[in-house]
Amino acid sequence: MKKLFYFIFFLFSFCSSQEQKINGISFVASQNLTTQKEVIPLMETHANWVTLMPFAFMKTVNDTAIFFNSKRQWIGERKEGIENATTLFHTNKIKVMLKPQIWIPNGFTGHIEMKTEEDWLTLENNYSKYILFYATIAQHQNIELFCIGTELNRFVIKRPMFWQKLIQDIKKIYHGELTYAENWDTYQSVPFYKDLDYIGIDAYFPLTNTQTPTISELEKNWLQHKKGIVSLSKTIQKKVLFTEYGYQSTDYTAHEPWNFSKEKKVNLLAQTNALTALYNEFWEEDWFAGGFLWKWFENNNAVGGLTDSDYTVQNKPALTIVKNRYKKNVTK
Repeated sequence: MKKLFYFIFFLFSFCSSQEQKINGISFVASQNLTTQKEVIPLMETHANWVTLMPFAFMKTVNDTAIFFNSKRQWIGERKEGIENATTLFHTNKIKVMLKPQIWIPNGFTGHIEMKTEEDWLTLENNYSKYILFYATIAQHQNIELFCIGTELNRFVIKRPMFWQKLIQDIKKIYHGELTYAENWDTYQSVPFYKDLDYIGIDAYFPLTNTQTPTISELEKNWLQHKKGIVSLSKTIQKKVLFTEYGYQSTDYTAHEPWNFSKEKKVNLLAQTNALTALYNEFWEEDWFAGGFLWKWFENNNAVGGLTDSDYTVQNKPALTIVKNRYKKNVTK
């Protein structure tokens, strides 16, 4: 009987450690409808999920108007493009997270804040229209995961009742899983993670100011951040999902990973080491659901490459790191 107990315990532990992760990639919208030709290179990474991002636009952090699904936007960011891409990825057995998010020229969404109660109510009404529009599409397209917002810290903190109602309204329309993507430095302040399925974090944590950090240095410097992440997961009793993660292929890439300046010198090894350390620290953890690599473009042969400093791993040595990691959990 004792031997049977230990066998069952070992089997459970093994299965738990082998649990399928969300091996995701953030798929950048394009001017045209996505085709199978554009999906094939992404499939070769062994990704089993993609993020689709129908952007909306605000003029400033104090403006109430939200512009979305406009003819002026690329088709990949509009209803037609989202539906087309979703059908294509589902046909190829790749699951989808729909992640509507706001872009503000010369502004950060985490600083959105209204000056009057009237403006707050107008913003809330406009944001609800935006999110519920795409929640409806997510339901009709059988999209597996819906992200209700991205890096909106002040909005979230100052208007908690609005967010509670919005979550209820979304659940009336959309019956899949939900998350919210908060920035690395404010994720612990989100009050409604308990009402969602995953704790979403855009994981651009600062790790080191070393020009080309080693994997061991990066792993060591992850530990303090990791403690906070684990603590929240235990408190909320939800798994953690890196709704975005990634590094530019530049010097000092792990110093301020959120800083997308184009002026830094190309450093392919720094990107490779940073991704390796992240995978080593998180991908085998039972409380960790997985993540979405930032980011992947269409026209694969014309993007990325050995002289490129952007986040994409396309046509760079780091692509091999991603493929090897994602291949360990191939089940789709």
